[in-house]
Amino acid sequence: MPANWTKRIVGVALLAAIAGGLAWFAWPRPVLVDLATVAKRPIEITADDDGKTRVRHVYTVSAPIAGKVLRISHPLGERGPSLHVGDEVAANQTVVALMQPTLPGFIDVRSRDQLRAEVLAADAAIQQQEAEVKRIEAALDFSRTEFQRAQTLLRTQSISAQAFDRAKFDVATNEAALASAKAQVDMRRAVRTSLAARLMDPANAAPSAEPMCCIRVLAPASGRVLKIIQDSETTVLPGTPLVDIGNPLDLEVVADLLSTDAVQVNVGAPVRIDGWGGPSIRGKVVRVDPAGFLKVSALGIEEQRVRVTIDFSDPPETWASLGHDYRVIVHVTTWSAADALTVPVSALFRKGDQWAVFTDDNGRAKTALVQIGHLNNRVAEVLSGLVAGDRVVLHPSDRIADGVRIAQRGTE
Repeated sequence: MPANWTKRIVGVALLAAIAGGLAWFAWPRPVLVDLATVAKRPIEITADDDGKTRVRHVYTVSAPIAGKVLRISHPLGERGPSLHVGDEVAANQTVVALMQPTLPGFIDVRSRDQLRAEVLAADAAIQQQEAEVKRIEAALDFSRTEFQRAQTLLRTQSISAQAFDRAKFDVATNEAALASAKAQVDMRRAVRTSLAARLMDPANAAPSAEPMCCIRVLAPASGRVLKIIQDSETTVLPGTPLVDIGNPLDLEVVADLLSTDAVQVNVGAPVRIDGWGGPSIRGKVVRVDPAGFLKVSALGIEEQRVRVTIDFSDPPETWASLGHDYRVIVHVTTWSAADALTVPVSALFRKGDQWAVFTDDNGRAKTALVQIGHLNNRVAEVLSGLVAGDRVVLHPSDRIADGVRIAQRGTE
């Protein structure tokens, strides 16, 4: 009997151990979650977008006339100003471009034959007019001789006053006709020269290398060369941009914000500037353009944008590495509070048409409806439904429901 009882006790103990193990494995364990504490802290709402730096006053030097601009940046020893991006220039002193007259254009065969015929006609007209000059000179000599005779006869009263006046009139008339004829000769010679110039071959019309033949384009303001728009030697029209000049230390930032964000931006609003490769820089809004414009995004979406101009608030030493047309990211503050009750955005989820969170109620999840005010991409302002010190579940999964046991991740 004692041996049988011993076997029975061992069997009962073994069954109890197995049952206990099964019960332990089947017993529901708490769901491991990440918890955060609701607390009062500063919060700000920002409008974030890409921006770029730019020199506040950029001077674009353009060609004043039509002509050939010499190469602006070139090795030493060649013709031209030898200017490079980044070089300093002085207002009304530094030569940024040299311009020369353009070569004559090529003439087609028919036009060339026509011009040659016109040159021959001009030569014949000159000869005809020179002959007319000789004829008038002969007439003038004869009228002067007749006038001298009339003067001699007038002393002896052997000629009438009318005959004397006619002789005097003939001299004056022939002198005027001679002057007109000589002017006609000069005019026809000039026409002939003009026609001959139009026949000039561009291969034989090399421009002069003398400095006086060129127009020196001077820098309109002091600063540095930001961009050489027309570097190579070429023929340009009046107004063609050649060089951009500006002061790299006179920078501002421009950002094209969505119009829905721009309506919330006020002049003087603080701005945080980062994403440029250095530490964050403080700035402030100085201008919000009154007119928007349509911009197509990289995805082909049409967006209405508004340009916002930003000045740096930090000293130049903090952003001296920036230059013209550098990319930055701007965070324009549209609302802020120094002591607002906040909850992480990752704890929020929708329940019907309201916001809700799961709170830690003595180790069990409990749904709490909350009213949210302002929110950014990290935290949200809590108007009601939570108090400071409440612990909420971050990124709640579908395993979380009211009454489900939860535990802080890393404590189990």
